Amino acid sequence: MPAISRDEVAHLARLSRLALTDEELDLYAGQLDSILSHVQVISQVAADVPATAAPNPTTNVTRADVPVDCLTPDEALSGAPAIDEQRFQVPQILGEGE
Repeated sequence: MPAISRDEVAHLARLSRLALTDEELDLYAGQLDSILSHVQVISQVAADVPATAAPNPTTNVTRADVPVDCLTPDEALSGAPAIDEQRFQVPQILGEGE
């Protein structure tokens, strides 16, 4: 017995306000029946498998939040091509009025 009949497809088409020809009704009835049959098979196979978001268990890999010494301003600016008052100097990209 098919999972969905041609009459049910026609009823759904009317509810959806879709104008389908007889050929389209026959085509879609066959396609929907195939889809529903496959879903039924898959649901039987996967019935005993618990639902998961990922196939492998995941853990959050983070390091401990430990304060460490950071660079001094002179060390940070040591490789800069241009410096202005202990800051990186970069070319201007916008006009004065912007």
